[in-house]
Amino acid sequence: MNILKEIAKYIVGGLFIFSGLIKVNDPVGTAIKMEEYFQVFAEDFGSFFAIFIPAALPISVFLVVLEVVIGIAILINYRPKITIWVLSTLILFFTFLTFYSAYFNKVTDCGCFGDAIKLTPWESFIKDLILVAFIAILFIKRNAFQAIMSIKKSDIIVGISTILFLFISIQAIRHLPFVDFRTYKIGNNIKELMSPSEELRYIYVMEKDGENVELDQYPTDPSYKFKEMILANPEAQPKIVDYSIENEEGDFTEESFTGTKLFVIIYNTSKASTSNISDIKNLANSLQKYQIDIWGLTASSYTDFEAFRHENQLAIPFFLTDATVLKTMVRSNPGLVLVKNGTVLGKWHHNDVPDAQGIVELL
Repeated sequence: MNILKEIAKYIVGGLFIFSGLIKVNDPVGTAIKMEEYFQVFAEDFGSFFAIFIPAALPISVFLVVLEVVIGIAILINYRPKITIWVLSTLILFFTFLTFYSAYFNKVTDCGCFGDAIKLTPWESFIKDLILVAFIAILFIKRNAFQAIMSIKKSDIIVGISTILFLFISIQAIRHLPFVDFRTYKIGNNIKELMSPSEELRYIYVMEKDGENVELDQYPTDPSYKFKEMILANPEAQPKIVDYSIENEEGDFTEESFTGTKLFVIIYNTSKASTSNISDIKNLANSLQKYQIDIWGLTASSYTDFEAFRHENQLAIPFFLTDATVLKTMVRSNPGLVLVKNGTVLGKWHHNDVPDAQGIVELL
């Protein structure tokens, strides 16, 4: 049983640290996911959950830092009774979220490993059930843990870890994630990712003579009865499926893939920071002599963005794009994304607006 306890300790601790580190890298992404859950809970359980939506970011920072620190704590046998109780509470909370997502199909991506590893809702739930089993072992054996260092040393390790990862998460919020796992990362071509990587192949499940038959071609024989169609190579599906740019004049999606574009992304005008809007305006003015189109992309209404543009004297054309797409493109509101012939060349938080020379050097 002691060997099983040690195995469980290292699996649980390692997985919590791994999962937490991915999310510390992008706490804004976790906050977006928390907003989804709070919105769903407000609709399904009670409107009072809506009061947590504005606090989604600090809640996400608390959770992601706690996830890493609690993983470290269990590995060093830090105050095991308290640590294991916290672990148990966290896993029950996460298991409820993943079950609710899977069973009711409410939030189709729990964000368990951020954007680095995508799991289906049921895969996430099964993963949590396995963790529940390992943590149950730790809970049963919680009195058998022995200190591997003095309390003072372990207090210092946990304290430094908390400060360090809190600092990292704040830096990721004030700038951009240190590692970008999303489909719009630098170097990716958006248009290419909107197409299948290979021809999609389907398996046709048919019924004949009371038995199911799987065929790779749809049969012409009328004696076959169609039951379902299964994608044989799901990994070949387009990685980007909801990217579009349009305004009252029409669809500009294809045009966004031609030439050089600097997207000024303001996905929500009511929540957009204006502290560095003058830097964005200065950059836009400096780029006028270069063949660079500057487009504003927003998910706000025409009226709201028009008011925002005039209030901040941001003289650029703007287009409507899905909010989720914009939040995926850059974790900043406003943020900048430089694209040439559909390929992402650069991304900036509004706290890190480059000068015109910095833009030109990337072309």
